[in-house]
Amino acid sequence: MSAPRNPPFRAEHIGSLLRPDELVKKRYAVAEKSTPPEELKPIEEKAIKDIVKLQEECGIHSITNGEHSRHQFWGTFFETLQGMEEINLREGGYDQSIFRAYAPDVKSFMHAKTVPNQVTIATGKIKHTGTSSFLPEFEYLKTLVPESEWKNIKLTLTSPSWYHFRYGPKKAYVDGAYQNDDEYFADVAEAYQTELKILYDAGLRNGQVDDPNLAYFCSEAMLEGWKNDKENFQTAEEQLDAYIKFYNQCLERPSDFHLGIHLCRGNYINSAHFAEGAYDNIATKLFNNLNVSTYYLEYDTPRAGGFEPLKQLPKNKNVVLGVVTSKFPELESQKEMVERVHKAADYVAEGSGSSREEALKRLSVSPQCGFASHAEGNSLSHEDMRNKLKLIRSIADEVWPGQA
Repeated sequence: MSAPRNPPFRAEHIGSLLRPDELVKKRYAVAEKSTPPEELKPIEEKAIKDIVKLQEECGIHSITNGEHSRHQFWGTFFETLQGMEEINLREGGYDQSIFRAYAPDVKSFMHAKTVPNQVTIATGKIKHTGTSSFLPEFEYLKTLVPESEWKNIKLTLTSPSWYHFRYGPKKAYVDGAYQNDDEYFADVAEAYQTELKILYDAGLRNGQVDDPNLAYFCSEAMLEGWKNDKENFQTAEEQLDAYIKFYNQCLERPSDFHLGIHLCRGNYINSAHFAEGAYDNIATKLFNNLNVSTYYLEYDTPRAGGFEPLKQLPKNKNVVLGVVTSKFPELESQKEMVERVHKAADYVAEGSGSSREEALKRLSVSPQCGFASHAEGNSLSHEDMRNKLKLIRSIADEVWPGQA
């Protein structure tokens, strides 16, 4: 079986795009209850129209709403599930000991003497309500592009383990809600399946799961912390295996639903990252055992390692090479980026016993992550972002002339 194509397209981006200041300020004002909620929607819709136009002008075919309808990249999927509660909103808050102190994002928050917001855990049995928090994003995007292009719209989705990994063993749920991870995973998977069916029935055919957590298993610092945590009842490798099995339960889908997964090492305010480490630790299992068609991989700096793990890529899967940074304004050399794409293709070819030309058929190019995983966005301007997207298009046109 050959790898799917269109989507992914040769020139891709990861989903989030810089929000206009007016939108950011208005959303904060609504959150602080200093502005009525109804004032947000027209500003949000205008921002989405503008960001769709920008993508089209830059030659991007996997259109997203720039995540302009969200404050943070993961959206509100878990918060809208029955049984899930934002315990940070409780009077008296919560006990910080529930966190894995060595989880890369948690470690960074604690170093800054803050804690993650949306501290969401299961306080009862998890069940989908039948109402999707992602569906309105898709439905509005459908009004902005021709019906013939609805299949290209890309919706970014929450990592299944987002509210599991950051908490210590059996702390993603309270006593009485679940006895073990298997029970918790089963209910999350059923809710995820309901979500995907709602979106599929509405016409979605291109999804991307945003998942920093699997990339954290590349971090030697995280793995050392895991090893030294006496509360852990399984090794890090066993947890990775459990996650892959869990993800596969979540991600069952019809054959015409293209689904990819984005792995990076964090993308936070002021262009910070949370972790480092090459894909070598997880490549074999990631590429061969996880039921997705496309991997959107961070590859803009040495912290992500080399292309050698791409030798493990099966012939029926794609990789989108995130060789252009979305964190800083300096524009990469197109010549150097084309050379990097060819170098990556050589490793794919070596692993599959094929030619560079054959390997290139399974590759695309993109920025390494979104430009605004969180509301404030990265340390670059809107014009810088436009130039980066145009560069992605130019790289793709040079490597794959005439292909979308």
